[in-house]
Amino acid sequence: MSHTRALGTCYYPEHWPEEIWEQDAARMVAAGISWVRIGEFAWSRLEAVPGKLTWDWLDRAVDTLGAAGLKVIMGTPTATPPRWMLDRHPDMLAVDAEGRPRGFGSRRHYCFSHAGYRAEAVRITRLMGARYGRNPHVQAWQTDNEYGCHDTVISYSPAARAAFRNWLAQRYQSPDALNRAWATVFWSRDYDSFDAVDLPNLTVTEPAPAHVMDFRRFCSDQVVAFNRAKVDALRTLTDAPLLHNYMGRILEFDHFAMGADLDIATWDSYPIGFLSDRIDAPAEHKRTYLRQGDPDFQAFHHDLYRAVARRAPAGADAPRWWVMEQQPGPVNWAPYNPAPLPGMARLWAHEAYAHGAEVVAYFRWRQAPFAQEQMHAGLLRPDSSPAPGLAECTQVASELAMMGPADAGRSPVAIVYDYPSQWAWETQPQGADFDWFALVFDLYRGLRTLGQSVDFVAPDADLSSYALVLCPGTFNIGETLKTQLASRTGPVLLGPRTGTRTETFEIPVPLPPQVPGLETTIALTESLPPDAPMPLQEGGAMIRWFEHLEGPADTLEATESGQPALVCSGNLHYLAGWPDTEALSRILRRLLDTAGLDSLPMPDGLRLRETPTHRVWINYSQQSHEIDGITVPPIDAVWQTKS
Repeated sequence: MSHTRALGTCYYPEHWPEEIWEQDAARMVAAGISWVRIGEFAWSRLEAVPGKLTWDWLDRAVDTLGAAGLKVIMGTPTATPPRWMLDRHPDMLAVDAEGRPRGFGSRRHYCFSHAGYRAEAVRITRLMGARYGRNPHVQAWQTDNEYGCHDTVISYSPAARAAFRNWLAQRYQSPDALNRAWATVFWSRDYDSFDAVDLPNLTVTEPAPAHVMDFRRFCSDQVVAFNRAKVDALRTLTDAPLLHNYMGRILEFDHFAMGADLDIATWDSYPIGFLSDRIDAPAEHKRTYLRQGDPDFQAFHHDLYRAVARRAPAGADAPRWWVMEQQPGPVNWAPYNPAPLPGMARLWAHEAYAHGAEVVAYFRWRQAPFAQEQMHAGLLRPDSSPAPGLAECTQVASELAMMGPADAGRSPVAIVYDYPSQWAWETQPQGADFDWFALVFDLYRGLRTLGQSVDFVAPDADLSSYALVLCPGTFNIGETLKTQLASRTGPVLLGPRTGTRTETFEIPVPLPPQVPGLETTIALTESLPPDAPMPLQEGGAMIRWFEHLEGPADTLEATESGQPALVCSGNLHYLAGWPDTEALSRILRRLLDTAGLDSLPMPDGLRLRETPTHRVWINYSQQSHEIDGITVPPIDAVWQTKS
């Protein structure tokens, strides 16, 4: 099922005099906006005194917005519990790794493991659902806001310790089983009860990796359970879809696991802010794209959250995903906050639609002249005059019809995306710069620079429809994934570091990667400092990481000293290291050719996204490009209808 594309914005009626609400709503509609998110930070204005609910102002806000023809997304306000909540539950705060409470005065000041706060979150959610769940103007619900933002998933609080011990008891059933799983014989760490287990912080040196890995799994499960409790509270009170707004490069919890409880995946896209503080790239690259954002980072997350959406109850064939917050101007939170080039607020929306977005909502409607986000631009300036983003929003609204329905289709290439692998290699990086996300992003960027459209897939997803599958750095290959990889006829790329640990964080014996049909063994592993690359015979080099392989698999790439760098057994390929840009491009071209896919090298800043109906050319650069018989102007997107 395909859905109509639309625009939205984020609005805070509690911030503005009620006499301008109607005018704001009319201006939104005139700009082509049809969705508006409200309520996600309003708890103190709904319940200033415990148990005394004040709904009248929110009733009027919903009525005003709805009467103008806007569809309301109602946010549950659980990301910002009021001050009295802390008096009621003084131990509800998260605690950082150094043992310091994360205090009141901003937002996200709660620990996911605190049972008392979880009950309060369910209570306010249920009250909101009872009041607005059947309101015809409220056509979607957002649970909380940006789980994981501000490093708030991992907590070392007393509540987390108690909940972790209970989690371990359910997982292992006996201390003896835990001791075996954690290899507590090493350094004399045996436990005689689950109550003896502490959290893996403030240890003299590194704690056991199996201990840390289980704690990371637990932390992720706590987020999923917290969200599920609110979803369960809403399901019987509304038929409207439920969603959450994820973030860029937030890896502390498993979004696939949480997405299975929701109907729509959304994320918050801040291209220029992310370029500054979430992308590993040379300084020259960041200067080139200072006012545009990285050409691949937004697309990466569009494709990721489309994959998360496939986990929703609607099923794998009907993913629904949105951009809930789209940067329209300078933000306030990055180390440096330049303004976008003219046209970027439009281009980012086109890019999202090309990747299958149903809704793009700009954050925010009006720039606030007060508090922490007063330097964050909106579609209006603080005096209500138009900001540059408003005209671009209106232009996008006039162009929606040419794009057709929100249907991204299936891509020919898939990358297996596995959140636990990030946790594993953070737990035991072995090299200071080994980062699983960065490895996956390098491969994704390499494919995009060769003109490919890419799907991300969960480790248990069906891989049968893909011409090429990449499985980089997946720390533990489960039986489902292993069976699928071994049974494929199309090419598969594994490595580096794929299948190199068991579920309990041991090196497998026989040695990895242990994929049936792949005749190679990792005999030795080394990490490489930045000034010690390993050159390859055909050009380029391995950087950061290299594995010494043994076995009869055919060598396709080798180091200058003759060590295998890329091997294959039939369609199964294993990459022994982290290739630099030159080597990666060559390796990917070889794999694409084997898969029967054409490479189309992209000029700097230009990318191509294929949909079932269009080829969409997206140009982040400040110069026009001619490619494949079409001219793409600078800072523009061109929708080319397929014949």
